[in-house]
Amino acid sequence: MGSEQIREVPATAVAPGRPAGQKPPPAADTGSGRLLPRAGALWALVTGRPVNLYATSVLRIGYGSLYLVFLLREFPHRHEIWGPGSPWTPALAAQLFDQTGWYSVLILSDSPVYFELCYALALVTCALFALGWRTRATALLFAVVVTSFHARAIFMTDGGDNLILLMALYLVLTCCGRRWSLDARRRRIEAARTDSVPQRVRKPSARQLRTTRVTLTTVVHNCAVFVIAAQVCFLYGSAGLYKVQGPFWGDGTALHYVLNLELFQPWPVLSHLLDQYPIVIAAVGYLTVLTQVAFPFVLFGRLKYPVLVMLLGMHAGIAVLLGLPLFSGAMIIADAVFLPDRFYAVLPRLVRRAALRFGIRPPASRQGTGLGTVPPQGGRPESREERGPMSRPASGHGRPARR
Repeated sequence: MGSEQIREVPATAVAPGRPAGQKPPPAADTGSGRLLPRAGALWALVTGRPVNLYATSVLRIGYGSLYLVFLLREFPHRHEIWGPGSPWTPALAAQLFDQTGWYSVLILSDSPVYFELCYALALVTCALFALGWRTRATALLFAVVVTSFHARAIFMTDGGDNLILLMALYLVLTCCGRRWSLDARRRRIEAARTDSVPQRVRKPSARQLRTTRVTLTTVVHNCAVFVIAAQVCFLYGSAGLYKVQGPFWGDGTALHYVLNLELFQPWPVLSHLLDQYPIVIAAVGYLTVLTQVAFPFVLFGRLKYPVLVMLLGMHAGIAVLLGLPLFSGAMIIADAVFLPDRFYAVLPRLVRRAALRFGIRPPASRQGTGLGTVPPQGGRPESREERGPMSRPASGHGRPARR
């Protein structure tokens, strides 16, 4: 009897104040037990290391080069668009700025010499930003250039520079010069020269200040990357939803009317040729809407890669058929933020394989610790900011490589 009572106690025992038969409530820490690991993972993602360093470098190179080509293309017409002799005079632009809050350095003077100087400086700034020379400073100057030229001729654009303006402001907050830049090359050279030089021990306060600065830079960079991705998702999603509401996209005739607009016919013969296949045009229209609406929902799976390929084809078609290369180029460059760093890391290897397949022998990479190579991670300790997310410990456990 005693043993039977002991076995029945766990099954029939109830807590004081709770009626028998009622199930015990879930543990109080169940929700926090699930929430805390997720919050910790999110905090580690934001503060651990800079994300998408290669992608932001692609954005820097792409937008710097694209705006440089844009300014060079409009060089013969610069006076009619942005100069003092433009129909949209500096006085009218100043009145508009008083209402909208915009600003442009181009209206500080009516002198043609001042305008030519600003135009030349804008070309140099775009080139240096694309090359990644002193990226922190040139990124800010590039944002000033894009903002000034956009605000000066705000009624003479095609929509592509709107996205370039947003990306130029976002890139100021990113570490877009860590990869594929002159800054990265200069850091490698300096590391190679000072590898064998002993470094003095810093004070704890100096180390703490450096750690805080690195963490703050990482957080700002990661938040800016997330904002860029959210901006592109919002752009595609809103464009797709607006198309769904239109009757012409619903019956598949929207592209038919677009191809017959003289304003968007750089190649009239090609536009009329494609207009002879209404079923193909309707299918392309439906696929465009479906791709844009579905894009924000496929970012966290492998389905995003074929979607990105379809978006690349769509923007290439817009550039050729509708004559909007600036808009298409800006959108194609923005899509690069969704490709992981491992894709860009293996990209040079794929390029070398393709070159060898076509009979082109690329130059062999130099070995050792020369000025153009990455030195072994020895000598002075490098911070996480200097190493980057793709770095790995060098062989030899910190010993200098033998030549």
